[in-house]
Amino acid sequence: MAKAILIGAGVGGLATAIRLAKKGYTVEVFEANNYIGGKLSTFTLGDYRFDAGPSLFTMPKFVEELFTLCGENASDSFQYKRKDIACTYFWEDGKTLTAYGDTKRFVEEVEEKLAVPAKTLNRYLSKAKKKFDRTQPLFLERSLHKWQTFLRKETLVGIAKYFSFEIDTSLNSVNQAHLQEPHLVQFYNRFATYNGSNPYQTPGMMTLVQHLEQHYGTYIPKKGMGDISASLYELAKRQGVIFHLSASVDKIIVENKKAVGIQVNETEHHADIVVSNMDVVPTYRKLLTHQKQPEKILSQERSSSAVIFYWGMGKSFPQLDLHNIFFSDDYKAEFDAIFKTKTLFEDPTVYVNITSKDVPADAPKGKENWFVMINAPHDTGQDWEELAQELRQWVMNKLNRILDTDIAPLIEEEWIMTPNIIEARTQSYLGALYGASSNNKMAAFLRHPNFSREISNLYFCGGSVHPGGGIPLCLLSAKIVADLTPTP
Repeated sequence: MAKAILIGAGVGGLATAIRLAKKGYTVEVFEANNYIGGKLSTFTLGDYRFDAGPSLFTMPKFVEELFTLCGENASDSFQYKRKDIACTYFWEDGKTLTAYGDTKRFVEEVEEKLAVPAKTLNRYLSKAKKKFDRTQPLFLERSLHKWQTFLRKETLVGIAKYFSFEIDTSLNSVNQAHLQEPHLVQFYNRFATYNGSNPYQTPGMMTLVQHLEQHYGTYIPKKGMGDISASLYELAKRQGVIFHLSASVDKIIVENKKAVGIQVNETEHHADIVVSNMDVVPTYRKLLTHQKQPEKILSQERSSSAVIFYWGMGKSFPQLDLHNIFFSDDYKAEFDAIFKTKTLFEDPTVYVNITSKDVPADAPKGKENWFVMINAPHDTGQDWEELAQELRQWVMNKLNRILDTDIAPLIEEEWIMTPNIIEARTQSYLGALYGASSNNKMAAFLRHPNFSREISNLYFCGGSVHPGGGIPLCLLSAKIVADLTPTP
């Protein structure tokens, strides 16, 4: 039987392993850490449980699809619920906005709180939907790097509508033109951060990102985000996938321009195909050192990273929900700091995720587990220990002002994740959360393909390659890889 080796047990690697096993491969996964999930993992601090990384769950159908593929009912192993409120938003001037999952209710909220006419927002949302519908077949479901993709009818239709994508202007410019109201413009600019980009640089077609959240909804697994990885891990094992943890791969073995296996601790493991779920840059720099390096791709600007404070809070805050955003007063200056001067901004936008709102076991009764994330530049050698301590005070000052409280005495447990730690734990190059940024209008085409042009039988999945970062896109990368690989 043909054999496939996967490098990395992140969510993209888990999904790829499942699909290849179902396709008929014998599959083995080698993971450097002693746990699975990559960024999508969990840990505890005292009596508090935390999801280490991605906190937003959209399009659960891509997870369910894997169970269906294997002839199982997803709800028997993995359960989740839809949120009525996607996120609550706070501004320093006292404005608040509740992003209801129900579009009609959300439009009414915007009209009431921000005085933006319903017809204005509905027109904006309709345009975003059209962009998504036209680009999904091209950008999300198939390889952008195979000529057959461009001969499909839906692809040709999408290309014919090129100018409707607003690709030649920035997301901020599009939002300014269509919405004007400053709070709402900032609200929709934020969606650039979903792939680690700058709204003042990333193209206007990125308005389609918010369509995923508003149209398809936001969800929370009943056992927390880590249950996505845990459930897929168990599903993979039921398909016969073998996992090797604490097994750091040293080399991808290439013979006659063909990947034939890997080397781990001087032991060779041979296979018919090799798939890397590792960030594409260290895959080449560390595992393919004697092979031609795709320098143009590897040298692309990296996405943003993050500083995350994990706080066990000795109090509950009824005005907060699962997802909460506290906006900066100067969004442009914040993104200039992140992408131009490569530092943190003293008035940052603060994201607070509290899974105990929906998963009560995540914190003791009357208390909450706060995942406090601030967008940050990727690691270029900054003194992160010093910066994190400065940021900690800036964040507490902001939360104290808006929530009219004193945060510091409430923190019972704490751990801080910085870009250099993210890189060390996940092999994400420079700690960038989404691989390359999408600040270039051709960024979607410039991502590394899901296969190697130089080395046969070598494939790539995960957030650093096509179609991009985030749970849904990582799961789609697995589907693309499975479609590209030969049937054994």
